[in-house]
Amino acid sequence: MGIYEELEERGLIAQVTDEEEIRDLINRGGAKFYIGFDPTADSLHVGHFMTLSLMRRLQQAGNQPIVVLGGGTGMIGDPSGKTDMRSVMTVETINHNIECFKKQMSKFIEFGPGKAIAVNNADWLLNLKYVDLLREVGAFFSVNKMLAAECYKKRMERGLTFFEFNYMVMQSYDFYYLHEHYGCNMQFGGDDQWSNLLSGTELIRKMTGQNAYALTIPLLVNSDGTKMGKTVAGAVWLDPEKTSPFDFYQYWRNIEDSMVIKSMKMLTFIPLSQIHEMERWDESRINEKKEILAYELTKLIHGQEEADKAREAARALFSGEGDDANMPTTELSDVLENGLSLLEILIHSGLANSKGEGRRLIEQGGISIDGEKINDVNLIVSREKLSQGIKIKKGKKVFQKIRLK
Repeated sequence: MGIYEELEERGLIAQVTDEEEIRDLINRGGAKFYIGFDPTADSLHVGHFMTLSLMRRLQQAGNQPIVVLGGGTGMIGDPSGKTDMRSVMTVETINHNIECFKKQMSKFIEFGPGKAIAVNNADWLLNLKYVDLLREVGAFFSVNKMLAAECYKKRMERGLTFFEFNYMVMQSYDFYYLHEHYGCNMQFGGDDQWSNLLSGTELIRKMTGQNAYALTIPLLVNSDGTKMGKTVAGAVWLDPEKTSPFDFYQYWRNIEDSMVIKSMKMLTFIPLSQIHEMERWDESRINEKKEILAYELTKLIHGQEEADKAREAARALFSGEGDDANMPTTELSDVLENGLSLLEILIHSGLANSKGEGRRLIEQGGISIDGEKINDVNLIVSREKLSQGIKIKKGKKVFQKIRLK
């Protein structure tokens, strides 16, 4: 099985421009492909992880990745999949985020001579002169065709600024520039990027007479169509300071049953033969499959040591086995002799944002201490009990260990 066929079987290919040519390029290690990352935050998130996994698979098969960090396009913001205009970031914020991305990407992709290349599109986009761009590039874009693109259609009702309208032109120019200066012959992106990718291949053909190729990967979505990688608290980040290894592990440990095998195929490097074997397991083993998925992904992102700790902490919570030393913990200080109210504890630990929210959680039966559901909104937890340490459960999936400093 070639790498292209493996990508197909793992469900990692959504749309392609020229399937036979792309299959041949990828299988013989002849693809010099790029994927763009706009630095909209100071950390990559789960939504980026599938893309990073794809780059790693292709690099291992002999293809060369080009990582394009959007120092230029990030100043505008991609309107794809957005109902409102992104906040405009400062140059300082963009540059800081780019450095954070580089550090995280180096854990997955090998950079260096003959290996992956990282470039910043600010290096060429910010030097463009507006009138020159209109004359040399703008003439190749049809406004009617651009407005028909899915990435713009969704924004037309809410309002699409001319500022954002230029994003497709800039992304297409990126592909043209990389084709001319780096020999880039292929662009990959999420399924929602299809229109932008096609525009890039067309621009290269019109300006050079040569062919370039595009391939999209499916968006990772839940059964209801919402993007995976989102929680009530926000995105699931790859930075351990923003999403702890334990919380990252728990996210995957608690995903929908129907998404487990699909996520294994798309995100992990578990051989397909082993995944097919797990597909035949009885439904009673679903939690075992979830634990394998959570462990493998946590190991990829945070390393084996952190994955071991997260698994042990989770087992301590759910089965009474394992070591709870690595459970998320809040240490309290300045606790009075008679103890501290549960409402204050919920706020200090971040389990509630206010006393009002804390009261609602308790009244609705959403808070347990050491396995016992709490209904008393005025409960005082004694200093002695806090010195021993308590475990608070919020809802079905959120846990915190609370103890005195």
